[in-house]
Amino acid sequence: MKKYWTFGGLFIITCIAFWIYDGKAPQVQEDKLQESEGSAPLPKEENLLYGINVDDVDIVEGVVKRNQTLSTILAPFDVPYQIIDEIAKKSKDIFDVKKIAFNKKYTVLTPKDSTKSKFFVYEPNRTEFVVFNLSQPEIYKENKPMAINRREIGGKISSSLYVNMTELGLGPDLVDQFADLYGWVVDFQRLQKDDKFKVIFKEQVVEDQIVGIEDIEAAYFEHMGQGYHAIPFEQNGVISYFDEKGNSLKKAFLRDPLKFSRISSRYSLSRFHPVQKRYKAHLGTDYAAPRGTEIRSVGDGTVLEATYRGGNGNFVKIKHNGTYTTQYLHMSKIGKGIKKGTRVKQGQVIGYVGSTGLATGPHLCFRFWKHGKQVDWLKEDIPPAEPIAEENKLAFEKVRQEKINKLTAIQYTEKVPLLTSK
Repeated sequence: MKKYWTFGGLFIITCIAFWIYDGKAPQVQEDKLQESEGSAPLPKEENLLYGINVDDVDIVEGVVKRNQTLSTILAPFDVPYQIIDEIAKKSKDIFDVKKIAFNKKYTVLTPKDSTKSKFFVYEPNRTEFVVFNLSQPEIYKENKPMAINRREIGGKISSSLYVNMTELGLGPDLVDQFADLYGWVVDFQRLQKDDKFKVIFKEQVVEDQIVGIEDIEAAYFEHMGQGYHAIPFEQNGVISYFDEKGNSLKKAFLRDPLKFSRISSRYSLSRFHPVQKRYKAHLGTDYAAPRGTEIRSVGDGTVLEATYRGGNGNFVKIKHNGTYTTQYLHMSKIGKGIKKGTRVKQGQVIGYVGSTGLATGPHLCFRFWKHGKQVDWLKEDIPPAEPIAEENKLAFEKVRQEKINKLTAIQYTEKVPLLTSK
């Protein structure tokens, strides 16, 4: 009997042991598997440049020298002329290699186990790059990664809008957009010391460099004690800027046909001509600017003339409507595609500052017609765009108060602020 009890006890113990092992073994195996997986080496992260793995590649960077072409750039990198010729033909719809320009950056990538380069990368501007796969051959264009920084800043005028804004770390694009906002309510040629500005905006940053402005969210300018708000509001499907009373800041024309320029000579019925050495009427406004400065159409319209003629030199004449016509003289060259019959938009580049015709130095002579008669552009009362419509006033009130509150909270500063991403 004792023997049976002994065998029975052993049997029960064995069953219990199997039961415990059977329940725990899968978990132990799973734990070991997880430990094994956790200890496995992570895949090596690729070292990418322009989206290309450059772990085993020699990288040569350079800038285009004067008169260099794709062929002369690639000649030292053992790229056959046939490949260069094929790439030049294939790339026309993506990037014409004839447009490779002086002082632009390029990069050549060559595998370490080869003498023949595999990739040529060209940067036509600060935001894009073009990849030429020399072994395919294949060409494609990509945008560089871009960050958007939201900034708020206020400052005071001690010199000029351009100087004081750039001292605060603001780029030329923002200065130009800000000046265009207030062009018809503030004369930036006659700013006073201690005039003030505030602006909320988003800027585009590529490789730690500011490359453009996405938009101005709100602005304020105080001139001789008078304050002017700029509130963005969408009306009729278009975002425009309005003052605190709901009147549009935009008019039919831009205030100036050039960016960052100064008026060197005004409309006059009797002005001493610097070339002809006699007094005569000067029925235009002269803007002094370096040769090559972009000239903008002040409004939408149709090109009447785009040609060279005598004392006018290279010029463009634009009809805006049945009332107004403008003319831009002494250009170094007329803009690409600008010819008789071309439709142009407000702010579109139509040519470049020069000194062709009767001119002693580079400048733009800007002429303005009203009902077929030349008038003083700076004294004209240009009609504004539509104010806030009655049905939009309640919505505008809400936006206006929100923007004014944010602008009021901005402090005036004289130091360059740090960029902050939001």
